Amino acid sequence: MMASSLKVAVVAGLVHTILAATTSSTTTTAPGTALPTLTISTAVASPSASLGATLPSQAPLPPTQGWCIGQIFCAGSLLQTVNIAQVYSDPKTFVDKPTGKSSQQVLADFSNFNLSMATEGEVVNFVDNDFLGEGLELEAATLTNFNPTPAFLNNVTDPLLKAFAQTVHGYWTQLARSTNQSAVCNDYPGGTCEGSFIPLNHTFVIPGGRFREQYYWDSYWIIQGLFQSELYETVNTTLQNFMDEIEDFGFIPNGGRIYYLNRSQPPLFIHMVYDYVNVTGDTSILQRALPLAEAELAWWANNRTISVTSPYTNRTYMMAHYAVTNTAPRPESYLTDYLTVHDPTLSTPLTDDQAAELYSELASGAETGWDYSSRFEAIPQLGNPGLRSLNVKNNIPICLNSILYKARVLLAKLYGTSNATASSNHLQVATGIREGILDLLWDPAKLAFYDFNLTSNARNDIFTAATYYPVWNGIIPDEVLASQSNAFGYFAAVNLAVNKYNGTVPVTFVDWTGLQWDAPNCWPPLQYIILQALQAIPSNLTSNGLPTPDSNQSTYDLVPAGQLGFTEAQLPGQPILGSPTNQNATATGPAADINKLSGTVINGGNATAGEGWRDTLQRELANRYYVSVLCSWHATGGSIPGLLPQLPTSELNITNSVGNTGNMFEKFSNLNVDASGGGGEYTVQAGFGWTNGVLLWVASTYGEQLVAPQCPPVVAATTSTTTSTSAAVGLQASSRGVIIAVMAFMASVIL
Repeated sequence: MMASSLKVAVVAGLVHTILAATTSSTTTTAPGTALPTLTISTAVASPSASLGATLPSQAPLPPTQGWCIGQIFCAGSLLQTVNIAQVYSDPKTFVDKPTGKSSQQVLADFSNFNLSMATEGEVVNFVDNDFLGEGLELEAATLTNFNPTPAFLNNVTDPLLKAFAQTVHGYWTQLARSTNQSAVCNDYPGGTCEGSFIPLNHTFVIPGGRFREQYYWDSYWIIQGLFQSELYETVNTTLQNFMDEIEDFGFIPNGGRIYYLNRSQPPLFIHMVYDYVNVTGDTSILQRALPLAEAELAWWANNRTISVTSPYTNRTYMMAHYAVTNTAPRPESYLTDYLTVHDPTLSTPLTDDQAAELYSELASGAETGWDYSSRFEAIPQLGNPGLRSLNVKNNIPICLNSILYKARVLLAKLYGTSNATASSNHLQVATGIREGILDLLWDPAKLAFYDFNLTSNARNDIFTAATYYPVWNGIIPDEVLASQSNAFGYFAAVNLAVNKYNGTVPVTFVDWTGLQWDAPNCWPPLQYIILQALQAIPSNLTSNGLPTPDSNQSTYDLVPAGQLGFTEAQLPGQPILGSPTNQNATATGPAADINKLSGTVINGGNATAGEGWRDTLQRELANRYYVSVLCSWHATGGSIPGLLPQLPTSELNITNSVGNTGNMFEKFSNLNVDASGGGGEYTVQAGFGWTNGVLLWVASTYGEQLVAPQCPPVVAATTSTTTSTSAAVGLQASSRGVIIAVMAFMASVIL
């Protein structure tokens, strides 16, 4: 058991903004050039205990991880001690700091500690003396052929929304990076320093915030935006970096750090290559890309694919799952994982085998990209108790298998007639994956896909936005194709979300875990996938108008029975500001559709005559996404001269945004278009690569249907129904004379 004084720090030690962080060194260029202002910031040590306090006792060290290079940034005594001292509020800060001395000297300095008597101050001094600033290995990159007014802007008719799209387009210059070769450490272990950064040979775009290196699946949505921005060379260099990694490691790691070398992320490389060739016509990349695409698929087949026999048909399929070999805390989340295993508030300690298995599950959860969600918990609960029941490896996930199916199909297309044998083989494998998805994961009665659980040998019943991955990737069940009613039924939860809630579509309708891939959070990639899935439905199934519920029912009544796994009354509420307790809107019946208007929804754009149900949902969701991004940016200091003035200081004080110029958040709340999402193991990040990419894609694709939003006024709540110190943001719905409000997670947001 750990000392009760050991608590996870929850206050961010470093403040980020969309354009720059608190500066320690800055590079600037003249306006109009593509080289951005780049700020390198070093987090200030902020241990939760006094500097004279003795370090808490430690649990025994986990096993050495053979895949991790070195003794400083991998599981071991040094990494565990620095994390136990809680030198930084975010464990990733430390492992992103290169050493200022050789590995041998750093380890020698650490060996001088008497760990039973070491103090917080001694650890802080050790880190200050032996380590440099995080992010020093990266430098600002000039984007080749950056055009401040790309053609897609002409697709956006509203002046404000067009100006905002142009502003977001400009943010690529703030997120472009290349390797700072002068700061890269020499080869381990004989170099003058040691670092965790994996040097890349080409320019790339980072997500932003704590994610200061290139990431795998983030890059797919970044690339979708780069296409709109006509930054084709940057797409190419991104793909070249991924190909370098496949050559070096045999797969694409989660991100560009050595501590990610035991796991990947959703395998979208082939999707990216196909899109690049399709958009640019540049087939020269295929000479290198095709054999490396084969290598990546082989890695997934050899390391993440198992045989599964269906309890429904007795047929056997080769299906993929996320399963990371790991028996220690993730270095970038060391303290978080350590406390999940050695939770001082839980009475039953885990055995060594149980701890090792949980560490594997935590790493596997990170490989999904959905870290973390009730989707993969055996017993969804708040915080550590829920994470202790993670069952990622025993789930056959909808998303992964859908992506791998499409990867095979796209690779076959890329081969064309140049290699008929390879093309045929990939299509044959794809057919088997498709059949497995439809057998194991599709529920024809509920008209939804669910992960298949190997533990229970049955489909799970948690409804998630992953249900839309198969159709996005070209797998449309026969039941969906059977009728317009069924096709709508597959998307009925989207209709419910935009009518019942203020924002976009949440990941799940589970809102009690505190996990970031659960309600009320909405993620940009998922909104993109839903919009793409809607586009994929054949037009002959979409001509009817949007169905309407009976006069005494809400849109919940249009959802197929059992699909959501909740009764209407069990769904998360939409809070209303205006009562002493901030109670929720009516839970059931027509009044539950609090955003419903004639032919549309609040902040859902304008209906048009003869609009089919598919087009209605696309218009409403596209507008809601744009509103969520723009309004939360405006609420945190964003402004556009002549079109959108900055909020007054009195309102910016509420969101802690005085002096800020607007945040592009990584996730949003479906309860409040003024707020970021919340929850999870790190504070909300700003930047943000995939948010920007999806925004630009939405602007290009739906620009004529986008309507300037009425961003809700930022007002302080009189009371709070949570234990946080968050602010509440209200939306006045003029058509109803009612004020809808929700709790904003600004207290936990990096501004």
